[in-house]
Amino acid sequence: MTDMDRREFLKLIGVGTVGAAVAPAAVAEAVGKSAKSFFTGSKKVIILGIDGMDPVILRKMMDEGRMPSFLKLAQDGSFSALGSSVPPQSPVAWSDFITGMDPGGHGICDFIHREPENYLPFLSTSKAEGAKRTWTLGDWVIPLSGGETTLLRKGRAFWQILEENGIPTNVIKMPANFPPAESSGRSLSGMGTPDMLGSYGTFTLYTTNPAKYEDKDVTGGRIVPVDVYRDTVTAQIEGPKNSFKKDEPTIAIDFTVHIDPENPVAKIAVQDQEILLNVGEFSEWIHLKFVAVPYLQSVSGMCRFYLKQARPNFEFYVSPINIDPLDPALPISTPDDYAAKLARKIGCYYTQGFPEDTKAFSVDALAVGDYLKQTAIVLRERLAMYDLAVEEFKDGLLFFYFCSLDQNSHMLWWLIDPKHPIYEKEVAQKYEHVLYDIYAAMDKVLEKALRKLDENTTLIVMSDHGFAPFYRCFNLNTWLKDNGYVTLTNDEEGEFYSNVNWAKTRAYALGLNGLYINQRGREGSGIVHPSEKDALLDEIARKLEEVRDPSTGEQVIFRVYKTKDAYHTADERLTPDAIIGYDRGYRASWQTAIGSFPKELIVNNDERWSGDHCVATEVVPGILLSNKKLKNPNPRLLDLTPSILLEFGIQPPENMKGQPVFET
Repeated sequence: MTDMDRREFLKLIGVGTVGAAVAPAAVAEAVGKSAKSFFTGSKKVIILGIDGMDPVILRKMMDEGRMPSFLKLAQDGSFSALGSSVPPQSPVAWSDFITGMDPGGHGICDFIHREPENYLPFLSTSKAEGAKRTWTLGDWVIPLSGGETTLLRKGRAFWQILEENGIPTNVIKMPANFPPAESSGRSLSGMGTPDMLGSYGTFTLYTTNPAKYEDKDVTGGRIVPVDVYRDTVTAQIEGPKNSFKKDEPTIAIDFTVHIDPENPVAKIAVQDQEILLNVGEFSEWIHLKFVAVPYLQSVSGMCRFYLKQARPNFEFYVSPINIDPLDPALPISTPDDYAAKLARKIGCYYTQGFPEDTKAFSVDALAVGDYLKQTAIVLRERLAMYDLAVEEFKDGLLFFYFCSLDQNSHMLWWLIDPKHPIYEKEVAQKYEHVLYDIYAAMDKVLEKALRKLDENTTLIVMSDHGFAPFYRCFNLNTWLKDNGYVTLTNDEEGEFYSNVNWAKTRAYALGLNGLYINQRGREGSGIVHPSEKDALLDEIARKLEEVRDPSTGEQVIFRVYKTKDAYHTADERLTPDAIIGYDRGYRASWQTAIGSFPKELIVNNDERWSGDHCVATEVVPGILLSNKKLKNPNPRLLDLTPSILLEFGIQPPENMKGQPVFET
């Protein structure tokens, strides 16, 4: 940043998730001076992290000859399914991989956690806080102390241990690593990195036809009604909140769209920039300056424009406002200037952790063809970043992460699965190739890595989990109510337990897999004595595993994991008491994740978010391939972390619970 330092920005946006206190780093065992002596300086490890690559789809495409590089690596080295985390959610799984510990150790159990005192959720991986001391002067609020962002994941990252042993590291787009863990190497934050509003990504659609979206549940975006007057639209782009002013108003930037009266073209004027767009065309990155205090304080962001439609209705999409890598408002890399140096070499790139705009696609703010253009941009940027990383890699560790398969398996599964409730044959025939094309793109990625190998290089290709169809939504909180574990104060669905009578509630669900006992002495209004918890969990688990879908007769819950048994250790205030592992085709409803109580127990999933992995761990294993032979027939994510350290001759710390996977 140039005009405002990061602490000032945190004050500016006033973002503050209610987070658990950051525990000190987990005790790391001394890797020992003797370990350094094993590293000769010639050893190299390349890791390709391909989120969501599924072993069944991969094997099928290998058998069909569509993944020649993967087939070659499997034949010359090894190929296995890879056991995921409990639950197999991305931030949990990648935290397992990063630390070599399960969620009881690293403390990431779901996308969201809850404060036991008040049952309210907060984002699990990071928190941002504004200034704690301020001075009010008229309409202005002057910060007297800085804010900060904090990574909530506990434990040391494996690359930090490598660096302590003098090994160079390059860790690009690692999930669950925002803000980036302290590192002497090069790193760029991935999943979990917010946009400039402090969210996972908030799009805006300006439209003359807002009625089209009135019956849609628009989360993660805004539908803004506009009028066209004399072929011109005027509106504002909303940026971060301005905490330098009372009531923290949003900082907005005016823009104007001039629509060509004859052709499907428009000119957009914003700040000192003019952009011409055809209908159906995305802009390059547009750099914006949000002014908090005129002439004194401003902050940079960037977005892409998309002219969806000019006539008869006008529809204009603005992407989430990303952190500008050329002038980052928040820490996204180590060293600090690496993000900008990278942007100057390959061009600017999505910095938000979830770059594919799945929210806009879910409500048709981006139609199928629009969304595919947007996700193609994400992949193109990532491939350029990868090419440079491979070209510059000389020694030590290179980890590189791809998100496209994960996000598009979520969003495009309905196009490859005729059993899905929203399957449309005609649309599928046009677009079903897209997901497989992304698999094929990963084969090209692997081909480049294979060309980089020499006798001193170990190559690891892995995914954190596979994928399954998401046909039916299970309302877990509704089931708990129907079975007498929850008492409500009224018949409304509620949200965030707004209508729960805690004095008569014994268990509740939050997030996509978590189940909590309303425990006395832990929860704010807990009623279950700790001595009664185990028996209650066993009772609930038995009943849940007996649930059958009345429409199909199929089992809904594959397995219920008691966390005290599934994890080596568990922080009772943080971790759920049980993890619900859904069977293939089923998943918790979105309403379950936010503490709501819909009327029906199980309903069809009629959304484009049609594939998922937040089910039982056994249902969605990931993949592991390497140029080395495996000695462990059933490897898990936890096993990879110590295996990487051992490749460099470093004895893993005792808090890493996995077993080495490679033959020596």
